[in-house]
Amino acid sequence: MANYVKISGFLGACVTGVAHLLTALRKAPALDEDAGYGSLPQLPKPKPTLIPIMKIAPAIGWGKGQKPKPAAGFKVEAFAEDLDHPRWIYELPNGDILVAETAAPPSAAKFSPRWWVMGFVMVRAGAGVKSANRITLLRDADGDGIAEVKLPFIENLHSPFGMALVGDQLYVANADSVVRFPYVAGATRIDAAPVKVCDLPAGRNHHWTKSLVANKAGTKLYVGVGSNSNVAEFGMQEEVNRANILEVDIATGAVRVFAGGLRNPVGMDWNPVTGELWTAVNERDEIGDDLVPDYMTSVKDGAFYGWPYCYYDKIVDERVQPQRPDLVASSLKPDYALGSHTASLGLTFVDDERFGARFKDGVFIGQHGSWNRNPPSGYRVIFIPFRDGAPAGGPEEILGGFRVDGKALGRPVGVLVDKRGGLLVVDDVGDCIWRVTPH
Repeated sequence: MANYVKISGFLGACVTGVAHLLTALRKAPALDEDAGYGSLPQLPKPKPTLIPIMKIAPAIGWGKGQKPKPAAGFKVEAFAEDLDHPRWIYELPNGDILVAETAAPPSAAKFSPRWWVMGFVMVRAGAGVKSANRITLLRDADGDGIAEVKLPFIENLHSPFGMALVGDQLYVANADSVVRFPYVAGATRIDAAPVKVCDLPAGRNHHWTKSLVANKAGTKLYVGVGSNSNVAEFGMQEEVNRANILEVDIATGAVRVFAGGLRNPVGMDWNPVTGELWTAVNERDEIGDDLVPDYMTSVKDGAFYGWPYCYYDKIVDERVQPQRPDLVASSLKPDYALGSHTASLGLTFVDDERFGARFKDGVFIGQHGSWNRNPPSGYRVIFIPFRDGAPAGGPEEILGGFRVDGKALGRPVGVLVDKRGGLLVVDDVGDCIWRVTPH
């Protein structure tokens, strides 16, 4: 075992060295990061690479007294600290906050150089931790913006992520299934055994997070399931029910593909004006610093959004063989680009003045940050204004300062505006939840 660790470390150093050398030899991106945003992002010609270009911000966490930098007119404080790799949050009707403390499950993948390199990269970026497999309850009973109660709410889960309360049932999306638990208002712990609603794609788990939202009628669940690869390099047989948003019938557990061709749909929320489901999607890698922009889009029943065969306005990805001209022709263009390699994960709409009149119509996006773009992108929380149910302006940074001197002090993931008007931001490297408020 000791020899394996030494060899693994040596190989990791070699791969990192080669990747950084290639990064140094390349010219800087031809485009500014902002060119990859909006309804008409600039899309240069692809530049395929054999080895991913690595520009990793090593995860180090926050020092004493350090915190991210809010936009002018706002302040930020820690809502909850000393969490165990928090990723996603959900607010219960009484204002309690549930946070999924979670990480990737053990993979059933066979060894491959690509898989090993990706694992090495994720460790350096702060994701290579053991999953706590827990949902924790946070309660701010006195309303001071700091949770004074922190209790284990549901334990012994399997890399949990998405959560949704429907009536008196709390639904949780594990990495391999959707399960439900009975919920009583005000409860601080659930010990009941989980009841399985349906299975979800597992196995290799290139993308393991499973986000979850319920429709307003409380009859359907929608589950975001990422691909098992970058561009189907393991074959489409590995992608069954993946790179999709699945619809689950709550009454029967029946599952169908609601929309496909979405490489890794994570944050999901309902557009308050149009009633449509929207999602934030992480796009493919290894064809350049400026390709392919992540995006957010409305999700239409039965629609196909391109992955792996094409991206954006039917631009064919020549790496994928055999091609599917029929699917390329039917693919829909995403609504709004969110920058290349930003790892835009969190997405939440706001449709009132809880966070101030200027932010009463739009979305907040948590951008986890790049590991393979030079220079890096993301590592911030942004706001994009909407008008009449559609994006109507460029991104505005609300919370930044997560990446300093080439190192990641924190990385934003889930976001939501709580009932009291604070923007909660999950930070999985800082092991905390930040709360941003106007002042």
